[in-house]
Amino acid sequence: MTIAQRERAALVATLREQTPDAPTLCDGWDARDLAAHLVVRERRLDAAPGILIPAFADYTERVQKNVASSTDWDELVGQVASGPPLYSPFKLLDPIANVAEMFIHHEDVRRARPGWEPRPLDDQTASALRRPVQMMARMTLRKAPATVVLATPDGDTLATLGKGGPRVQVTGDPGELLMFAAGRDEARVDFDGPADTVAAVKNSRAGL
Repeated sequence: MTIAQRERAALVATLREQTPDAPTLCDGWDARDLAAHLVVRERRLDAAPGILIPAFADYTERVQKNVASSTDWDELVGQVASGPPLYSPFKLLDPIANVAEMFIHHEDVRRARPGWEPRPLDDQTASALRRPVQMMARMTLRKAPATVVLATPDGDTLATLGKGGPRVQVTGDPGELLMFAAGRDEARVDFDGPADTVAAVKNSRAGL
């Protein structure tokens, strides 16, 4: 089983513990909406582009709402569990493209509940999350009004980006840095830099 498959299985197990209206960290989405997003992303080639391309976003939203409202909860979660179908480009890309996707959305469900704590990650999973940190940060922090450095507690720099200016270092384990780069304030990270600049960096994230 690949890391992406393990993260998918963990997400599905958590979804099956929830009711469809359980909260998530995704603004405006409950658990049903999040599951519908994953199904549309992998199974609706006509609607998936709108997830990243604003010009198609309205159509994608309509399709997602229809999938969410017309599909039984158990069936919806089952479609997430079964993974991308043969016709989906994610079938071949799953080991690479879905590590971050499944990890982030699993944490979106977990961390919307009170009393959550970060999951202990094995070395293989933590290592696999390092590359997505840089890729995500390039999309979400490129307009940050500072020089933003994302680093692990052992001093390994995973990304340096932003528009220049005061330096802000964000320190955390790879999974926590990924959550921060994805726009989640529930990431367990530490900040080093001027308080006003740290606030500006947080607010500048283009959350996904």
